[in-house]
Amino acid sequence: MDTQTVVILDFGSQYTQLIARRTREQNVFSVVLPCTAPLSEIQAHKPIGIILSGGPSSVYDADAPAADPRILEQGVPVLGICYGLQFIVHNLGGKVRSAPKREYGHAEVSIEHAASQLFAELPAGLQVWMSHGDEALELPAGFRRIAASANALAGIENAERRIWAVQFHPEVHHTPLGPQLIKNFLFSICGARGDWTPAHFVETTVAAIRQKVGSGHVICGLSGGVDSSVAAMLVHKAIGSQLTCIFVNNGVLRKNEFQSVQKNLRDKLGLNIVAVNASARFLEKLAGVTDPEVKRKRIGQEFIAVFEDEAHRISEQTGGVDWLVQGTLYPDVIESSSVKGPSQTIKSHHNVGGLPERMKLKLIEPLRDLFKDEVRRIGRDMGMPEELLSRQPFPGPGLAVRILGEVTPERVELLQEADEIVVSEVKAAGLYTEIWQSFAVLLPVMSVGVMGDQRTYAYTAAIRAVNSEDGMTADWAQLPYELMKRISNRIVNEVRGINRVVYDITSKPPGTIEWE
Repeated sequence: MDTQTVVILDFGSQYTQLIARRTREQNVFSVVLPCTAPLSEIQAHKPIGIILSGGPSSVYDADAPAADPRILEQGVPVLGICYGLQFIVHNLGGKVRSAPKREYGHAEVSIEHAASQLFAELPAGLQVWMSHGDEALELPAGFRRIAASANALAGIENAERRIWAVQFHPEVHHTPLGPQLIKNFLFSICGARGDWTPAHFVETTVAAIRQKVGSGHVICGLSGGVDSSVAAMLVHKAIGSQLTCIFVNNGVLRKNEFQSVQKNLRDKLGLNIVAVNASARFLEKLAGVTDPEVKRKRIGQEFIAVFEDEAHRISEQTGGVDWLVQGTLYPDVIESSSVKGPSQTIKSHHNVGGLPERMKLKLIEPLRDLFKDEVRRIGRDMGMPEELLSRQPFPGPGLAVRILGEVTPERVELLQEADEIVVSEVKAAGLYTEIWQSFAVLLPVMSVGVMGDQRTYAYTAAIRAVNSEDGMTADWAQLPYELMKRISNRIVNEVRGINRVVYDITSKPPGTIEWE
């Protein structure tokens, strides 16, 4: 059975990924494409529906992001959101203007046509989240207004042309009944089956990998995190002994991680793992480096070098390696701007882009279209241990991007000890699985302290804990004071070389989750 897909066209909204998530929460697969995607690329997905996202621009601006207007003529149901509504009106002969009264934040919308499929099972008055400075002044022929706020038109439809649109944002938390509206579009209008489940994903992905690989041999770069482990298990499920996993100690792993990862993945899951301790090589490359992007690139380049050495050796043993598995996730793709569109690049991701062409390896990225929580559900469906699946995200460059300034063996050891205390105390408090990430950062800041009546001059550790759904946005976690007190006391008492602990209360945006 083919997977049903809803295509979401991104006009630059900060909420585009939320639209994708709300769609998938209804067990309907969604894919985000830039609004500039050619019609042929959109049609290649055989969409059962198309959703047009919001965006910060005005449709009448000369440089406004635009999609191929023929998407409105395909007979495929279309739902426009905010800018998406204005795009529909503008391109079908209506008029959009700057609104005399802009609407940002909470608003109440009155449904004027309860018989509209889009508003089925919704009350006559809706609490919604508005974010617009323009309004539709005149509707295109054949459209009618189906909802309004105190200041502006809030919903339109042309059921005959299978086009609907709302001026508010149903995808955000501040529109409490928004999920019902999205559900109405997906099921009542698009005819979705709602069968995109973990079991369905595993079945179709395993079959696709098996067909793609054939009798070839595959290697996988394991980090020990959720993403690469689930990716490896999917491939292992498909081709068994044709997969060899390479786990590299880059010298900036967490305390005892090199041993624990091997135990979990080799002993518990039966993966064929080649473990390489290359910590000295990596730390040599990082000596004297303070720029975070240089750190990321040097770690990535050295990983490639180590990986090439091991891949060559495995290739000689197996008669050739054809494929490489990577645990790339959808947020990695979006943040690295592999999806080209109005959204901006935040930072480079080590997973996105693959290895040098000279290795001539073809990529298998079974998780490329998934968010982190979806990956965990897939892992649970395959029976992977919860200890592994509940592990908080850990950056590819490891502790190197949590050590501000130069990375040295001494600083790595300091941070490993401090980080182990943070993780163990958060787990003891029963908060580990409730928090998206919690960790320590070693700052290049020395300060005066006093211990045992003696003066100390030592490093500062920052504690970072955030709540998030998918890593795209995050709020700092309000840890209990008693927990922060225990963490601070333990670090300054047990980690010789750190005498001060601070807590990071910055959200994303404006900050990022990692410090570098």
